[in-house]
Amino acid sequence: MTADGNNQLISVQPNGLKFVFELEKPSFCDLKVVNNTQHHVAFKVKTTSPKKYFVRPNTGVVQPWDSSAIRVTLQAQREYPLDMQCKDKFLLQSTVVPANTDVDDLPADTFNKESGREIQECKLKVLYVTPSSRGNSEDEGFKSYPEHGTDSNSTVQQLKEERDAAVRQTLQLQQELVKLYHPHKKLFSSTVRKQWSGVLVQQDFLKRRRQRRNEPGFSLMFAFAVGVIGILVGLLLNVSFSSSSSAFVQEI
Repeated sequence: MTADGNNQLISVQPNGLKFVFELEKPSFCDLKVVNNTQHHVAFKVKTTSPKKYFVRPNTGVVQPWDSSAIRVTLQAQREYPLDMQCKDKFLLQSTVVPANTDVDDLPADTFNKESGREIQECKLKVLYVTPSSRGNSEDEGFKSYPEHGTDSNSTVQQLKEERDAAVRQTLQLQQELVKLYHPHKKLFSSTVRKQWSGVLVQQDFLKRRRQRRNEPGFSLMFAFAVGVIGILVGLLLNVSFSSSSSAFVQEI
């Protein structure tokens, strides 16, 4: 049975579980369980991976024509699933119970098919999405798209699929890099230290070279100025000697 059957005691919205998957971070998905009958209906949520998910409440009683909210939390994971594909499944069982029945009063065999009760089942699939594709339509992955559409819609859908595939490939490469890094952590560290030492030596050499260039010395401009001053002093001495000689000749 599915969540959208016409004779279902309860219906589930949405018809699947979608989680935004991030490493070391929990994610949650809310479900709405609606009682479609005039009877009190009890429900129970089961999963193929009970250690990965936290369901509250996992058992409850919905009054006639009323609804109940269920929050399913994906525990923080340390590794990305292969190709971001999830094979986990959820099963929601429901059955009619006497009026004014409280969840704590449910017998242990309430959802046991051998008890003779009519038990309906609704299977829910799980979809993992990356944070970058979070803005897509809410029910993406659970709804069936129309076979015939415009060229623009098919192109957009193809681009989205290619983008998601690229994101999954990047996540896989990151996971492989982490696995490769940990066993060779010491080798990577020594290599980085050697490369860093070479950089420091090169920086020290360039620093000393700049210091040598900035040391005080006789620049060309200084030498030129000294030469000009020497020429001027020579000319002045020649003029003074010439005037002295002419005055001495006149006196004789």
